[in-house]
Amino acid sequence: MGRYVLRRLVLALPVLLGVSVAVFLMIELVPGDPATVLAGDTASADQVERIRHELGLDQPLPVQYLRFLERLAHGSLGESTRTHREVLLEIAERFPYTLALALGAVTLSTVVGVGLGILAAINRGRAGDHVTMGIAIVGLSVPTFLLAIVGIIVFSLALHWLPVTGARTWQSYILPIVALSLHSAAVKARITRSSMLEVLGQEYLRTARAKGLRERLVILRHALKNALIPVTTIVGLQFGALLGGAFIIENIFGWPGVGRLAVQAIFNRDFPLVQGTVLLVAVAYLLSNLVVDVLYAWLDPRIRYG
Repeated sequence: MGRYVLRRLVLALPVLLGVSVAVFLMIELVPGDPATVLAGDTASADQVERIRHELGLDQPLPVQYLRFLERLAHGSLGESTRTHREVLLEIAERFPYTLALALGAVTLSTVVGVGLGILAAINRGRAGDHVTMGIAIVGLSVPTFLLAIVGIIVFSLALHWLPVTGARTWQSYILPIVALSLHSAAVKARITRSSMLEVLGQEYLRTARAKGLRERLVILRHALKNALIPVTTIVGLQFGALLGGAFIIENIFGWPGVGRLAVQAIFNRDFPLVQGTVLLVAVAYLLSNLVVDVLYAWLDPRIRYG
């Protein structure tokens, strides 16, 4: 297992290098001169030139990129042009809120989605199957932002059960987590059902039943482990995406996470902060894929030798 993980880490290095190039080139691809934007419309040419020199924008691109890599190697993502604080500190303050939201949404959607998928598979063609798959279709059809808005209108404004915005109490977590979970739970339910139906027809499960094992043990101990392999991919990708910030949901609920920070940085044209949040999204995806690969090798030992 250790060699397998090491091999995956080595393969991730070129991806990280490519991500660093893409993030660095963001400023060059933004319309207009960043120094002019930072200096303001009333700044003189000398002031703009001084800002360009301070940011290193007057250097050739290869030199700027090497300086960018040097900062990354020292754990620095630069300084926010709006707050004049380290970008890493800005992200670190918001990241715990995003992490809590991601963990809650992934846990809820996985429990609900896998549970519905198993229920549909063992009741194939019966009422339980039709009802659960109907719920999954609704979950796939309703946009996340619409569910969030309806939740605010019903549970916050009409019933006054839950707060509208912020993250001050545990009740503040309920609506954002539920809104983020619905679509993913529906996807996991459909994938779990298909995977379980495929696994339930395997010979080794017939052997387990012939040995006298109860059907519940056959499903949970023998069938579910193999059926979860495709679900693992969805869990990893969802978690990676949410770690980078649930941009729409965080802004709807005024959630003080990385997604809202990124949107604010874009509107403020805070280029170093935008670079930092984009880099966080890319690294989160990369690490999530690495964890998924390791889980694959644990769920199916044949994969680590492939």
